[in-house]
Formats: sequence, structure tokens, C-alpha cells
Amino acid sequence: MLETETTIEITLTVNGQPYTRRVEPRMLLSDFLRHTLGLTGTHVGCEHGVCGACTIMVDGSSVRACLMLAVQADGCVIGTVEGLGSPEALNPLQQAFHECHGLQCGFCTPGMLMTATDMLQKYPLADDAQIREGLSGNLCRCTGYTHIVEAVRVTRDRGKESAK
Repeated sequence: MLETETTIEITLTVNGQPYTRRVEPRMLLSDFLRHTLGLTGTHVGCEHGVCGACTIMVDGSSVRACLMLAVQADGCVIGTVEGLGSPEALNPLQQAFHECHGLQCGFCTPGMLMTATDMLQKYPLADDAQIREGLSGNLCRCTGYTHIVEAVRVTRDRGKESAK
């Protein structure tokens, strides 16, 4: 991409790392994360905000990266699945997904993890119905959701135990 008058400089923080880049005004945030920063954990499925595969955190709230322009993220703090943990040190939710077999093909998993992270931080999730409602905007064609709901429940319960 040539730097011309048609690009805009943005500065944002992604997974704790500050970035300043020039972007085209119509570049989607999902494309910026994947193609400019190389953070390919943010998956692009429907490109209409329906499937939830591109869910990330923006200033503490879950957002569909395919529905947001990169220029709209100027000054924001972004969290992607890469910022949750690593293969050597999974975060509690990732560990529960592993233990509960909450994934199969894995395409929806990053978006599920980011949505569930937001839910666990903001809501009590008193029962499985509330967990299912919270995840209803994320589509999975493989698992049937049972193990995903179980993983969120396990994480919720472990969080309550550690808070005692």
C-alpha cells in the first residue's frame, strides 16, 4: 500500500502493544488485525456480523471486527484471542475449553472465547440458559454448543471458587 493522502494514521493498543499505522479509510478492523498486524486468530466468516467468528474486545466490550473500520479503532485498546494466553500458558477459559472439549474444527473458537470472556467479566451467568443466550450471537457448525456452555460454566464456577 502506498502512503498517500488517501491513508489515515491510527494509533491503537492491541494485546498490550502500541501500534501506529497508516490505513485506508475503508479498511475493516478485521483486515487490519489479520493482514497488517498478522494476528490471524481473528477469523472472518460471514463478513456481516452474524457468525461472531471475528469477535474481539474493544475498550472492554466484545465487538465484531468485520463491522468496524480500522480508523474507528484509533485510540482504542483492542484485545484479540492471541492476548488471552499461549499454548504453554492457557488462560482459565481456554483451559476449560480444552478440558470440556469445547471445540472441534476451531473456526468459531476465537470468537467464542472473546464473547465468553466479555460475558464472564460482566454478567453473573446464573444458569446455562443465560450462558446460551450470551453465546447466541456466535455460530458453531460442529459442536452443538453443549461443551462450549460447559466450558463457560466451569470457568465461571472456578472464578467463584478463587474469589472466596
